[in-house]
Amino acid sequence: MPRLQKILVVGGGTAGWLTACYLAKTLNAGDARSVQVELVESPSIGALGVGEGTFPSIRGTLAAIGLDERRFFVGASATFKQGVHFVDWVRPPGEAGHHHYFHPFNHPSQRAGSPELLPYWLLGAAPAGMPFAEAVTMQQRIVDAGRAPKRMTDGNYLGPMNYAYHFDAARFASVLAEHGQGLGIKRLLATVEHTELDERGAIARVVTRELGALSADLYIDCTGLRGALIGGAMQSPLRSLRDVLFCDRAVAVQVPDEKPDAPIRPYTMSTAQEAGWIWDIGLQRRRGTGYVYSSQHTDSARAEEVIRGYLGPAAETLEARHIKFDPGYRPEPWRHNCVAVGLSGGVVEPLESTGIALVELGAYLISHLLPGDSSDMARTAKLYNGMMSARYERILDFIKMHYCLTRRRDSKFWIDNVDPASIPDTLRDRLALWRHRPPHRLDFVTDLEMFMPASWQYVLYGMEFETDLEPMRSAHPQMEAARREFATIQQVAGHALHDLPDHRALVEQLCREQVQRDPGEATEPARMSV
Repeated sequence: MPRLQKILVVGGGTAGWLTACYLAKTLNAGDARSVQVELVESPSIGALGVGEGTFPSIRGTLAAIGLDERRFFVGASATFKQGVHFVDWVRPPGEAGHHHYFHPFNHPSQRAGSPELLPYWLLGAAPAGMPFAEAVTMQQRIVDAGRAPKRMTDGNYLGPMNYAYHFDAARFASVLAEHGQGLGIKRLLATVEHTELDERGAIARVVTRELGALSADLYIDCTGLRGALIGGAMQSPLRSLRDVLFCDRAVAVQVPDEKPDAPIRPYTMSTAQEAGWIWDIGLQRRRGTGYVYSSQHTDSARAEEVIRGYLGPAAETLEARHIKFDPGYRPEPWRHNCVAVGLSGGVVEPLESTGIALVELGAYLISHLLPGDSSDMARTAKLYNGMMSARYERILDFIKMHYCLTRRRDSKFWIDNVDPASIPDTLRDRLALWRHRPPHRLDFVTDLEMFMPASWQYVLYGMEFETDLEPMRSAHPQMEAARREFATIQQVAGHALHDLPDHRALVEQLCREQVQRDPGEATEPARMSV
């Protein structure tokens, strides 16, 4: 069979350029350029740049493609993200104020010789009333104080705290496009009008308005929600998740900072509302906000009223953008010689920032599973499809857990989310087990999980889930050692507060250093992307 020589990525944006960069870097690691990576994007289709949150895996991905962290910060108007702060998810706001909890990116502390802390937190060894995330990691205190996750002296993508990023999606795509062309990616500006198939049903070529026919050995569909190749030419169906995840709309508003030295939150804020939740992320010169909601439980006019009410007078003159999406995924994102990556392969609502992490996973799997020729393409597709589908199903359970553990009954949206009929059997079984023991690593298949056991624990107990370990108290005899460890975490956190810089101060220092190294790279104000 002929050697695989050319990959054509159809569609730009974050998904297209991140995938192209990863493939160009990993498939051509030696001196010889064995696989040509090309990317075709339409000059007339804009990016959906409402602001993006990411998962900690993004650091490894950006390091793998060779993108300097400081250059990334300047080009993408990036800031640090150390977790997600959830407000009003357990109960509606009332006389007691707003219930909140934090999902940090740091794993629970477990030094050599010390016990696992979760059972002892459940048994009352931590300071009275201290939330699980604050008891087992110092990261909540770090973000509450507005600190960055690293110091200026820490290297690229390194730091004492685990972290990800917020960034302007359109600007990030531009940074990747420039970097990718330096990796040898051939950029083609053209609009794909239709696809032609060969006698086997595989893609023979895509036909563009400006450049005519383009052909390759493998086509990667990064056309977003349209799924132009995988859903159009390949007819790979979408499995809807609407019976589990009700949110299918968003209204986004970009809010300029009131003053240039305004503090930047080092986390994503997620505030529950009557029919969904509002995201609020800080970039270098603005905030990206949006209301993710269910069209079954409210309408667009009310949704816009809610987001403007959340923002207050600052939103009066700002444009609101309405976005539609259908939560679901394709069980066969790879058919013949076409594979979907990003929104074309599936979309889960933006809670917990799985979108870009799934792009990273898709690019990783393609690069490491790809056969040298087309003879094993069908076997590779079967393996890829199985792994991606399993990942979506596990994400589905994790996201649904945020909703189904709520104690809110103030609207039909929250009432419907606790309906057992909307909870997958796999999640119901896990929750039943966790009533009598906490989540353990043996509950998870590592290679198929987006979220490690710690994330499940943070959300589970942040949502005030109750695990009765009292009958098992005798199996946990290290209460005094656990109390010392809880105290040590708080002591070390106090030192970290003095060691780590202010979030905005570090971001601006990183940008200044990059501009000094490359004076042509100015920190222009973040543009309002389409």
